[in-house]
Amino acid sequence: MLIPRQKVPALKLDTLDHGKFDLAEDGAERGTVICFYRGLHCPICANYLSELAKRTSEFAERGVKTIAVSSDTEERTRAMQAKVGSDTLRFGHGLTLANAKEWGLYISAGIGKTSIGIEEPALFSEPGLFMVRPDGTLYYGSVQTMPFVRPHFSELVAALDIVIERNYPARGEYTGAV
Repeated sequence: MLIPRQKVPALKLDTLDHGKFDLAEDGAERGTVICFYRGLHCPICANYLSELAKRTSEFAERGVKTIAVSSDTEERTRAMQAKVGSDTLRFGHGLTLANAKEWGLYISAGIGKTSIGIEEPALFSEPGLFMVRPDGTLYYGSVQTMPFVRPHFSELVAALDIVIERNYPARGEYTGAV
């Protein structure tokens, strides 16, 4: 389990149009929002990433970079980027399932074609949304076992205004006895 205010696992990937991504060297003023998505086969992911793409400039205004990440191949990731219709949202591809597990993501086995007629990979990770501070520590995290009911990017953007104004600390860091 990832713990707020502690270092997150390494994340190094190829991106479609932005070169190599290395979270440790991302250089965001206030942090990086990482949206792990299921892959091209998921119609809910396409809608979710479209919303992230629309909000990417709002995150940037607050000193936060964004990236969408999956275990899909470059070809499938390019197809998702086309569906989303964004050239500003970074898309990382080739996430290993071992790395996904380090991030606490759930892994699912493919069950055939989805409602949009695209074959699920044999194994893939379920969604997760994280914000990582520039020092590599976890600020915010949410993971899911299912493709639906995800955090709203509009709420995260609005929360960032409060976080910035009040220097609000990451929460959920207590690991002692209860």
